[in-house]
Amino acid sequence: MTGLPIAIDAMGGDKAPSEIIAGARKAKEEHNLNVLLVGPEDLRSQAGDIPFLAASEVIGMDEDPTKAVRTKKDSSIVRAAEAVRDGQASAMISAGNTGAVMAAALLRMGRLPQVARPCIATPLVIPGNLDHHPTVMVDAGANVECQPAWLVQFAQMAAAYAKLRYNLSEATVALLSNGEEASKGTPLVKQTHELLNEVKGIKFIGNVEGRDLLAAKADVIVTDGFTGNVALKSLEGALSVFMDVLFKVIATNDETKAAGNVLIPHLLAYGEALDPESTGGALLLGVEGICIISHGSSSAKAILNAALLAEEMAKGNLVEGVKEAILS
Repeated sequence: MTGLPIAIDAMGGDKAPSEIIAGARKAKEEHNLNVLLVGPEDLRSQAGDIPFLAASEVIGMDEDPTKAVRTKKDSSIVRAAEAVRDGQASAMISAGNTGAVMAAALLRMGRLPQVARPCIATPLVIPGNLDHHPTVMVDAGANVECQPAWLVQFAQMAAAYAKLRYNLSEATVALLSNGEEASKGTPLVKQTHELLNEVKGIKFIGNVEGRDLLAAKADVIVTDGFTGNVALKSLEGALSVFMDVLFKVIATNDETKAAGNVLIPHLLAYGEALDPESTGGALLLGVEGICIISHGSSSAKAILNAALLAEEMAKGNLVEGVKEAILS
């Protein structure tokens, strides 16, 4: 066990604190990761031998993010961000209020030089080819309204992240639009297309459509936060409905159940790969530190995978890689 610990918000998410603590324990005991739990003092005994940082306040999922971060200065989310800022932790993980996690990371860690806005980078698994690395979609919800220059920076930061995470020598970048032609899209998309064609250091391959999100057309797909969040939630909803229908069909009668007995073992690998808890969470790119935003319903499995991702990104110097991408 070496290096700075990973600060984990014990109070973030619908299943906190039990599942969060269980995930931290798995990270420490099964993978020898150095972790630090952040939460109310009365949880210290549950943490056992895991180092603990006390925080007397909790930010609820329904609270105004910026107001909560400014007023609840001793909250677990804020203290986790401060631990990274102060050099006490290598990264922070929270499944709590997404807006509050972003605000805490931005206000406490600070923004990287020349970065206009931080963005959320989410991995999209390729169902048709599980051997292919996921596509990184950015922005997945941090910035509802964007400017073309911001999207260019999102592309630069996400490309640096994709290269590190998936060991790529170069990352291809595509722009999400309603058509592959350069003439398609909103004014924002058209202006961004022009800029991406001109900027150095990015391998821009043009526009892709919504149907291409899970088709391995590019290593990075860039869009504004509103579109990205709607696209992500649409994919999650569609996949959930598909799985529900599939299992209802399998349970129809004895014949379909028999067929299901044959198919289900083969489907499990796809189910595991498509499980959001397997991805390790989304990265907030553009801040002076590593911040992983986990799903609100995260279980111990999700927290473990987030911790593994945090360790990998810290060892790989993600923040420096993102800085170089922006400043080059």
